[in-house]
Amino acid sequence: MRALRDHELAVSQLRRSYAAVPSDQPVRLAKRTSNLFRPRSAPRAPGLDVSGLGEVLAVDPVARTADVQGMCTYERLVDATLTHGLMPLVVPQLRTITLGGAVTGLGIESTSFRNGLPHESVVELDVLTGAGEVVTARPEGEHADLFAAFPNSLGSLGYATRLRIELQPVRRHVALRNVRFSSLTELTAAIGEITATRSWAGQVVDAMDGVMFSPDEAYLVLGTFTDDADAVSDYTGQDIYYRSLRRRGQDALRTYDYLWRWDTDWFWCSAAFGVQHPVVRRLWPARWRRSDVYHRIVRLEHRHQVAARIDRWRGQPARERVVQDVEVPLERTADFLHWFARRVGMTPVWLCPLRLREPAGEGSARSWPLYPLRPGQDYVNIGFWGSVPIAEGAADGDVNRAIEHAVSEAGGHKSLYSDAYYDRESFDRLYGGETWRAVRDRYDPEHRLTGLYEKAVARA
Repeated sequence: MRALRDHELAVSQLRRSYAAVPSDQPVRLAKRTSNLFRPRSAPRAPGLDVSGLGEVLAVDPVARTADVQGMCTYERLVDATLTHGLMPLVVPQLRTITLGGAVTGLGIESTSFRNGLPHESVVELDVLTGAGEVVTARPEGEHADLFAAFPNSLGSLGYATRLRIELQPVRRHVALRNVRFSSLTELTAAIGEITATRSWAGQVVDAMDGVMFSPDEAYLVLGTFTDDADAVSDYTGQDIYYRSLRRRGQDALRTYDYLWRWDTDWFWCSAAFGVQHPVVRRLWPARWRRSDVYHRIVRLEHRHQVAARIDRWRGQPARERVVQDVEVPLERTADFLHWFARRVGMTPVWLCPLRLREPAGEGSARSWPLYPLRPGQDYVNIGFWGSVPIAEGAADGDVNRAIEHAVSEAGGHKSLYSDAYYDRESFDRLYGGETWRAVRDRYDPEHRLTGLYEKAVARA
């Protein structure tokens, strides 16, 4: 009961802070961390007070559900559910991603080939709308339109204050098989087989992702939940997880360590800060080997441009940030990866198979209008994060525009947490503009919240 009272007080404070924002000023959350890579204009008004909305309210181990506040991080959520032998159906790979953020901004991980995206395990959610009201949205009923349009709305339709999500049972360890492929065509064929059968070489597959180091060297990492493991690895110290794929055919991790295996080195991006050098790694405190620490360093660089100034002093060309996650249909994935290797050339690249979640029993997966992946279609999420030199005569953004075009040509979509360059007509076609406007007009009639296009492309 105390948790519920505290939650009601936190929601009341959020509503008061919303009412205090001048009507001509943009509405922003007042929070210390972010996993966005979209630079935004500096706010002039105080942000929304979400300081009391970061907890797990309740876990029901019988119903296998959890009631969670919108600003609760997955790190805190997993800590609460694992004590019951449960975990969310999809746990995004970075500790400080919030549940509300993963639902309104999308998320993905290695169970997505069977469980879809985080918003597909939401049973109901409370949303602070642009009208300053809190409504409870469910798949059916009065606010079903908001429930369907909320995923990928990026705060343009409101902010989740509470979500009830489904959970799944999990075991103490995850046994891993690191399967190498020298052909991307063979790799994508294997993804299709595993997605259809939930198995590979006679063993159950509960989790699947992978890494492409080059078109002729790629790996699928196949995970099986188990209580039995002779020995488990630790990639929070000197050893670096992604490098292990090349030297170990089999591996095992504690389930907790498996869920955060990518966070310690921000996949492989910690190399940009020297943290993978053995000497630096020994000196760099373990508590700083976290994605949110690296992200704060990146934000400081965006603000002060220290590295960019050094590059100019050395006569190096300016660089374009290429930080994207894109979903490409499985049958077009090999072609896209070959194109990406030729045109962009960044490695490694993360691979995460995805299929919209299909309900138990008969019936097909539902579609989500603001991120309209096709039900029944296998996709591969391809993640690449870094920068490339801007070629002579090219403009900043040209590489990202080429990627956007290639993804659209392949029948895919890209996430909107980073730079986007679409014109409004293309954006509306790809991201459910007509549906978004109808829902916005109903729940935010004065249009107080920043629009989806303005957030994602105009960086408002």
